[in-house]
Amino acid sequence: MQKTKNKDAGDIGEKEVVKFVLCPNCTKKLMLLPHNFPMYDVQCTGCTFRAQVKTNNCKPKNIILGAGYDIYEKVLKAGFLSPSLIVLFRWNSKQGLRREIRFYPFVAKGNIQKYRLSNTARRANYRMFLYVELDKIPFMVLHQSCDPLNRSIEESKTHETKEKAKSNL
Repeated sequence: MQKTKNKDAGDIGEKEVVKFVLCPNCTKKLMLLPHNFPMYDVQCTGCTFRAQVKTNNCKPKNIILGAGYDIYEKVLKAGFLSPSLIVLFRWNSKQGLRREIRFYPFVAKGNIQKYRLSNTARRANYRMFLYVELDKIPFMVLHQSCDPLNRSIEESKTHETKEKAKSNL
């Protein structure tokens, strides 16, 4: 299956979360989970913390896209809580590329809204969900930054490598 623009943005966002954020539970490093790992995208290298990561290339907002509803519904029916949620918001401003990474430790069922894709969509009639009313649930800001050079994570790595090489001279 061909990767979509949204999937690419999500993959980059997950890497940015791992780069900029430590585990909110024990402050050790986060790591990526394998692609298509059910429900979770990152986990802690030192404790049992796991979270789903969502990337939005916009200012913080109260409704964001979730994922497939079927697996989410199975997790809830098995008696587990909704996964913790880490949301990376990225947007351009006059000052540069801004990032805000928020951690929502508990997302209640009332903050999940089911919907079904149309019968003409690539995944016709697939059941999905939205995270809604995020402004009404507690969250912590794990990271805020502004890059005046508007560098992506890949460009930042290249810049850091050049800076290290300069300092070694």
